[in-house]
Amino acid sequence: MVKAIYVNLVVTDLTRSIEFFEKIGFKCNQQFTNEEAAALVLSGSIFAMLHTPGSIKRFTKKTIANPKNTTEVLVALQLNSREEVDLIMEKVIDAGGKEQREPEDHGFMYGRTFEDPDYHIWEVFWMNPEEFQG
Repeated sequence: MVKAIYVNLVVTDLTRSIEFFEKIGFKCNQQFTNEEAAALVLSGSIFAMLHTPGSIKRFTKKTIANPKNTTEVLVALQLNSREEVDLIMEKVIDAGGKEQREPEDHGFMYGRTFEDPDYHIWEVFWMNPEEFQG
């Protein structure tokens, strides 16, 4: 059984990326952070490894995608409430991120999408758990 997930993303300026994510409320695990990579803690078992281009090349022989021009992954994070979605988006905008598309409101689900400073796409959403019981 899977115990944790580590999403690995390439960043052009590791310090800038760490500062951006700290401004929106996430922290790095310093035990697994150095000048080439940072372990961003999203929850107790969900992490984003932020890598410099040289660091990620240790793990792949493939060409590294440029997220400004190519969607390589969409990272979706489920939050506890609609209000939490809007609050994190306020922090994203204040930290220099940009809203990637219009909010989506389906009644039972509400989500917003942003690009980080390296153009990776992140979705933050809330889903009403009562809609899915039973």
